[in-house]
Amino acid sequence: MAEVRHKGRIALLAAAILIVFTGISVRLAFLHLKPEEWVREPIEEGRMMESKPAGNRGRIVDRNGEILAMDLSSYHVYADPKYIAGYGDIDAVCKYLALEFHVPEGEIRDMLSDPTRQYVRIKTYVPGNQLKRFKSKDYGVMYTPARLVNGVETNIYLRGVKLEEAPERNYPKGALMAHVVGFSNREGVGSAGVEQRMDDYLRGKEGLRVSKKDGRRREIYSTRTVDIAPEDGANVTLTLDQQLQYVVEKSIEKMCADFHAKAGWAIVQQVRTGEILAMASFPTYDLNRYGSAPVEWRRNRAISFNYEPGSTMKAGVVAAALDHGIVKENDMIDCENGYWVYGGKSLRDSHGMGVVSVADVIKHSSNIGTAKIAMQMGEQLLYDSLKSYHFGEHLGLDIPGEETGIFYSPKTWSKISITRIGMGQEISVTALQVLSMMDAIAYNGVQMKPMIIKKVTAPDGTVLEENQPEELGRPLSPSAARRMRKLLARVTEEGGTGTEAAVEGFAVGGKTGTAQKIRPASEGGGYYEKNFTSSFVGFLPVDNPEIGIIVVADDPGEYNESGRKIKYFGGTVCGPVFKEIAEFAVRYLRISPEGNRVYVAEPEL
Repeated sequence: MAEVRHKGRIALLAAAILIVFTGISVRLAFLHLKPEEWVREPIEEGRMMESKPAGNRGRIVDRNGEILAMDLSSYHVYADPKYIAGYGDIDAVCKYLALEFHVPEGEIRDMLSDPTRQYVRIKTYVPGNQLKRFKSKDYGVMYTPARLVNGVETNIYLRGVKLEEAPERNYPKGALMAHVVGFSNREGVGSAGVEQRMDDYLRGKEGLRVSKKDGRRREIYSTRTVDIAPEDGANVTLTLDQQLQYVVEKSIEKMCADFHAKAGWAIVQQVRTGEILAMASFPTYDLNRYGSAPVEWRRNRAISFNYEPGSTMKAGVVAAALDHGIVKENDMIDCENGYWVYGGKSLRDSHGMGVVSVADVIKHSSNIGTAKIAMQMGEQLLYDSLKSYHFGEHLGLDIPGEETGIFYSPKTWSKISITRIGMGQEISVTALQVLSMMDAIAYNGVQMKPMIIKKVTAPDGTVLEENQPEELGRPLSPSAARRMRKLLARVTEEGGTGTEAAVEGFAVGGKTGTAQKIRPASEGGGYYEKNFTSSFVGFLPVDNPEIGIIVVADDPGEYNESGRKIKYFGGTVCGPVFKEIAEFAVRYLRISPEGNRVYVAEPEL
């Protein structure tokens, strides 16, 4: 009887167990074959694999295709501490990564000490050619040490170590054209120069890949639902020429050293097209290490430094007076033997002269003579004439940082303003504006818009944008421009202030400038007695101008034993630099003394 009861209990227990396991089996089957949404969702999310491969940033090249900026293949080396703790060898990882990247082993161990983390960067932006000993594998990398182990090359599997593609911006020319090219930051965003202005074109487009991964976290290719390839950015071609730029940069660097100038800058421009062939500023910096350069060194002074131009402005004033029939070249002007008082204020010339022609006022750069010519013009005509060159405005150069300068209307002028503006005081300009004025005189009165971006092309070569020469205006008649060119040619002849800028075999037109620097209001206002901005701006050949050049030096000169400042005049400091640049340019660009260039066409007049 007892045996029967035991068998009944066993049967009942077996039935209960069977029912339980049957229920579990049914539930498991239901969950696997037709799971609830709340069950399926986290599982599917865990299996999803989404990546956004980045397209390379476009290249920046000079007018001849020389590469100035490009993306290099580089990688971030990272580790998964959680995976290493469970499946890897942390000792091997720390040892070999420390050996390869010259990082203390203890430092790497500290990085991997938190087993809850899944992403820790060990080394960032490592060039691809420095990772030849690493080969990506599932869940890690295969590493081949440089040293043989027992005379045999050994491969070591470092689980949990991965390589992440991270293109890095590189500037093969270093500091060359730094202020024009600019740089992009670590996030790939253009932050200065052409890199900033053309960022929308240069920046590549991200791709998108959506797929699923298996239990080993490998992609299941058959489940890939989205596969959009990344697109590389467009390439930007500049008007600048690498060879000419190099000569200009070296020339102004030497000028600053020879004449103890705080800074220097220069521009070379094609007269008829407005294309900038060279634009340099010193001090400069290496684009590959832009973060270590002082902010002031990164400033493109050729377009962002406002200064009073001094006597270079006389070219625009006298040209306007000739154009409006106020004076003629042979009209005589009393230069008061170098000292003149007007409106209770004195005005001096560096070299006293008596009664001389308008032509000699320009040749010898008389402040008094130019002031009297400006007075004959009257305030409104003087203002309108200079304003027609777009002083006080942007010229529309296609890189950031261009300043407008300062040029107030006559209603704000004092009684003596008309005598000072004519000689380049009470007006603030950029070097680009002064060169643009001089090039307009050179180009028969036609002022061209300055151009630094030649074209933008897609990776397949399709031209997306191409800039063409564009007129800004015609501030001067062709007749007056031709007459003014002849007067400016005398500046570089014997007896002129710009003889140091003369180029053998070529007729050079130009104008010197030596302007006292403004003393800030905090120091009492007015002008410094011994601090100057010196410059020379000109063009060649005179009869058929091809290129215009401006050279500017910030506070050059040295002091003699008596404390007198010497060697600071524009003709002395900047004239020789103009000559050096011009001599190379005419050879390199194959400009004849007559100015014959196959691609050049005269404007419609």
